[in-house]
Amino acid sequence: MKNEHYPILFDPIRVGHLTLPNRVIMGSMHTGLEESKGGMEALARFYAERAAGGAALIVTGGISPNREGVLGPGGARMQRKKHAQEHRVIADAVHGEGGRICMQILHGGRYSYHPFNVAPAAKKAPINRFKPRKLSNRGVLRTIRAFVRSAKLAQSAGYDGVEVMGSEGYLINQFLVEATNNRNDQWGGTYKNRMRFPVEIVRQIREACGPDFVIMYRLSMLDLVPNGSSWEEVIQLAKAIETAGANVINTGIGWHEARIPTIATLVPRGHFSFVTEKLKGSVNVPLVATNRFNNPETCEMALREGVADLISMARPFLADPEIVNKSETNRSDEINTCIGCNQACLDHIFKRKVATCLVNPRASHEGTWPLLARALNPRRVAVVGSGPAGLSASIEAARLGHHVELFEESETIGGQFNLAKTIPGKEEFHETLRYFQSMLAKLQVKVHLNRHVTADDLSSQFDSVIVA
Repeated sequence: MKNEHYPILFDPIRVGHLTLPNRVIMGSMHTGLEESKGGMEALARFYAERAAGGAALIVTGGISPNREGVLGPGGARMQRKKHAQEHRVIADAVHGEGGRICMQILHGGRYSYHPFNVAPAAKKAPINRFKPRKLSNRGVLRTIRAFVRSAKLAQSAGYDGVEVMGSEGYLINQFLVEATNNRNDQWGGTYKNRMRFPVEIVRQIREACGPDFVIMYRLSMLDLVPNGSSWEEVIQLAKAIETAGANVINTGIGWHEARIPTIATLVPRGHFSFVTEKLKGSVNVPLVATNRFNNPETCEMALREGVADLISMARPFLADPEIVNKSETNRSDEINTCIGCNQACLDHIFKRKVATCLVNPRASHEGTWPLLARALNPRRVAVVGSGPAGLSASIEAARLGHHVELFEESETIGGQFNLAKTIPGKEEFHETLRYFQSMLAKLQVKVHLNRHVTADDLSSQFDSVIVA
């Protein structure tokens, strides 16, 4: 039966040997849990909650196939049997919730922030202090084998497939463009030679892993750097990747050194879907649109207009693990929408901290703050002030089972968020206030507007008072 509100978004689709129940992929994002103590168990809880929340297919954060490719010292790898054994808990947890999951294989190349990084040429990235060592011919072949070994180990760990990271300016992307590949051997020169590296990786993974294993390829369709790939080259690579054995092609937008914003709040919703649409008809495998999709309406519109076959959302699953289930059951007003601020996700990663979410600090800490927790002795709680802190305190206390009343001396909730949302490029802040308004009503928090209160007003009526 078709979903009444989002009929295409919830129309099943075949990807390789899998039949996905909807068109939503949880895209790859590094959380920092990959390198943390007890991180695999924490990641298992993190991904399982999002599988339970309706994500049809999850892609993990980037995992390197070898030491040279890690993004920083001690970075996560899938290189040994022990790594596969450690990852087993993740695949099992996702499958236990009825979900599917692919591991992303990512080699940083010249973006790897350590002195042992490698690249097609010894050209330092403008965003890295370390100059890479040029890979020899044997080094290139060894790196291809590392990708294949990593995929095989991921398969043994229970993953349903892998995503080969070929965009965002990482190693594979560096082989593709002349600006970072000035080789004169079989891996450089003509575009046919430059694209041999990714094609061989996909071809050999398919040969090693067999037909019942999804291979997703993240293809840089718009580099946004000088002398990047031409559109003719993008099409040529897409066709070659499909022939080599990829089941689905994901859209990559922009190198990390690009100066053009691609995921910030000021980027319009679904803005880069035109790039994916341009590739439609050139290949027969499903195509995935990505970047700045954060609500079901935008996803449904893109699918209805035929720009892609699936939609990838990453940070929106940080903000709300249940975004898909809420969309399917006509509860879109309860979605805690990603506002594209990057303050607790990307900013944390750049500081080598565990990523979380400004509007959902539970993200990556699911074991610390379980959703099913309930107060043993419910209390009468007064919250004074309805800025973001007061709103969050109100709904969390009410979720725990306390009886909550919220007091605000102005005529509307939101505090300084009402000022922030008027700034050009910050319009998404409206969504956060909409979410809080919906949750206050759902959790039956009594809201008192235009009400100034003192300690004497509250002390005799409430067990606890939160001043926010």
